[in-house]
Amino acid sequence: MIFLQDTSFIEGNNKIKDRLRSFGINEQSSNYIKDIITLINKEIGINKILSILLFGSQRTKNEKSMLSDCDLLIIFKDRVSNHHIREIEKYFFALEIKHKFREYSKHFSKKVLGVINQTTGIFVSHFLTKRKYWEDTTFYKIFRVNKVFSYIFAPRNIVLGNILINSSILFGDDLRENIRPKIQITIQEMFRSTVMNLMISLFSLTISFLKNLNPTKYQLEAIKWALKASNYYCFRDSVNLNKITERFVSFERKGLQKKARRFFSEFLQLRKFPRNNMSFMIRCPIRIIKIHTKAILFKKLVKKTGRFRAPPTHIEPIIPDRTFPLRF
Repeated sequence: MIFLQDTSFIEGNNKIKDRLRSFGINEQSSNYIKDIITLINKEIGINKILSILLFGSQRTKNEKSMLSDCDLLIIFKDRVSNHHIREIEKYFFALEIKHKFREYSKHFSKKVLGVINQTTGIFVSHFLTKRKYWEDTTFYKIFRVNKVFSYIFAPRNIVLGNILINSSILFGDDLRENIRPKIQITIQEMFRSTVMNLMISLFSLTISFLKNLNPTKYQLEAIKWALKASNYYCFRDSVNLNKITERFVSFERKGLQKKARRFFSEFLQLRKFPRNNMSFMIRCPIRIIKIHTKAILFKKLVKKTGRFRAPPTHIEPIIPDRTFPLRF
């Protein structure tokens, strides 16, 4: 039995190494993933894993930044107990600290911030779930976030939809098609996205005087997810942030496009080289509202004119010129 487990581990590990090389993942993330696989094999057994998905900025070479973590969704077989998953997760936190995806601090303020991060799923690099939760699309069980928060504020279908089109299988079976028919995007999802990202943005402003907490990174995360959610609502495709910002600049009236372009250029630059920037942070809440509003108006225009259909994944949409800039 031990021999069989070791054999499956070696085979699985080799497959994952080959995938990591093909994705061009940096050394930091590659070492983190290797340690994760070794940990799971030691504590549970790699044969208990059904699928490992890599998603987010590590999968997209030109989206990596100093704020990028390594997002993994690990789907276990149903027979793995919730208690066992909770126990193994403690080691995941230690590995995130080891590989510098999480900062260890004894300061009370940072410990509180860590609880908030875990409750909302923001700046968390791993998500451990089971097949039944994945196939039932039980959001708070998939991402192990607060149940009440997820029901009220999380744009659940938009998040899951983004993962479906912006993920790669590192190991195991491809279970993404199992939930695709259940992903229904409604305007209510956009309202949740607006509220959630506004909350993060305003929270960032309230802690702006605590420079050691790096408040700008929460503002950048709020803008990033406002853009990704709104882009998915409009186009159902997966393109990089540079392309998304170009789309939302084009949604503006010509007189306001220069201002929007300046904001998004600053956003992309701050993602590469994070620093505290109060001028940028103050402008973020209004920009978050504008991003979501433009997306909703564009979708209404498309529905009214019937001139545009969502493009296949990775293909740039052809949009009638007369729809730009948006005028209502």
